Amino acid sequence: MAVISVRVPDELKEKMKEYDINWGEEIRRFIEQKIREEEKTKLLDEIDSFLKNVPELGKGKATKLVRDSRDSN
Repeated sequence: MAVISVRVPDELKEKMKEYDINWGEEIRRFIEQKIREEEKTKLLDEIDSFLKNVPELGKGKATKLVRDSRDSN
């Protein structure tokens, strides 16, 4: 495991000592959650970029394609 350090004001450190909380675990969970959010955002941006290059279908075209596909089976 890698080690990272975080500087916090002395006042905040004193307040942290008042609570029986595993701060290392809390910080790890926060980092994991933040990374998941960033990965989702990145994926959505990639999807949006891909969809910009997909031509639009005319009104009713998708319905016709589905019906044609179903009828051909």
